[in-house]
Amino acid sequence: MSVPTAAVDRSVCAPLPVLGRDVRVPLVTGGEVDYAALDYAASAPALQRVWDDVAAYAPYYGSVHRGAGYLSQLSTDLFENSRTAVAEFLGCREGDQVVFTRSTTDSLNLLAAVLPADCQVFVFETEHHASLLPWRGADVTYLDAPRTPQQAVGILERALAGRGTSPSGSTVPALVCVTGASNVTGEHWPVRELAAAAHAHGARVVLDAAQLAPHHPVDIADLDVDWVAFSGHKLYAPFGSGVLAGRSDWLQEAEPYLAGGGASRQVTRRADGGVDVEWHTTAARHEAGSPNVIGVYSIAAACRALTDAGFDSLVEREQSLVTKVLDGLGEVDAVKVLSLFGDDVPRVGVISFVVDGWNSSHFAAALSAEYGIGVRDGLFCAHPLVRTLLGGDPQDQGECGAPDGEPGERSLNAIRVSFGAGTPDEHVERFVTAVKELVRDGARWNYRTENGRCVPAV
Repeated sequence: MSVPTAAVDRSVCAPLPVLGRDVRVPLVTGGEVDYAALDYAASAPALQRVWDDVAAYAPYYGSVHRGAGYLSQLSTDLFENSRTAVAEFLGCREGDQVVFTRSTTDSLNLLAAVLPADCQVFVFETEHHASLLPWRGADVTYLDAPRTPQQAVGILERALAGRGTSPSGSTVPALVCVTGASNVTGEHWPVRELAAAAHAHGARVVLDAAQLAPHHPVDIADLDVDWVAFSGHKLYAPFGSGVLAGRSDWLQEAEPYLAGGGASRQVTRRADGGVDVEWHTTAARHEAGSPNVIGVYSIAAACRALTDAGFDSLVEREQSLVTKVLDGLGEVDAVKVLSLFGDDVPRVGVISFVVDGWNSSHFAAALSAEYGIGVRDGLFCAHPLVRTLLGGDPQDQGECGAPDGEPGERSLNAIRVSFGAGTPDEHVERFVTAVKELVRDGARWNYRTENGRCVPAV
């Protein structure tokens, strides 16, 4: 069965069309301007092609996996074909499974729930909370923040060399959780080298690709990782779906992440009044309940759209934007760009910085209210990493407009600008100009604190 899809433009768009590109927003100083969405690291705008594909399918939407009607069977085909599209996008190996979840956070919590008994987990303190926190019920070792990619590999090797053994003397199972690209600095992590070190010590690896997959090709076989997790809402696909893809054995040996319809193959009553359950051995084992067909299809549509556009060309264009932003920020003495590994490590389009004498919330509010630019400020759900980068424990920023500290002192929070395949050059150029003007001239409006956020005073 075939599902109608939007027409495919195989020419490389620069930038790719996204929803919201024509949205106008008011400025406190008067007038309107095209909104510059520079918060891709939190949620990227939907690709127009993804939206069009979903709209083409929507009239055919139906239940999946067991419905006898035409729309149900068509929707089931679409759902399973989406699984195939994601597997191809990730370069999955024979035997790998693609499990659909709600997000990266959900994917990693699923993996945490299926860990074998006595499994040891190793995770750098620099991870996003989605990959830092799910393992707290396991025997987890938090690794110190490295300051070079080589140091990251060395820290992991030393930790794995000191692994414990089971009472029988055998080596216990181990899992290493690593990020592909930092959600704070955008820096690439040495995934292939970390995976090699883990495997040399008999450990498995799960890659948090939430910030890597939207900006750079991810190939499970090439990177030699055991699992990959990512979110649709960062891959230009709204509707709240995510992916956990990789080895099937731990997933199939564990109890289902959620118990319910869809995960069970057969349920029978016992003579003693209890219930016996035979669980599925496919990805359905961990997809109980009615699946988010629209969300799943949007991820598959995004995977196809990025592939058809030519991912290498998208990476090249994004790197030109990264260079433009870094060069512009480098011209402002008051600005400090945050980095773990230094200037020579590649980055995706995610850059965090602080400004001497400015409260980060105040600066971000002024970018929005006076320039129509949407960025993010705070600790970015990576508190230990930002503490390391800022050189201390963050405290309450205090009232809006109060600086984080005197020039040269550490800041308490940071500002993050992030962009991708749908970002026009004008948006990053406007951002660089706005930073320079705010540092040179100060804000043109008064701001106040409301519910912990800095907002323009009426």
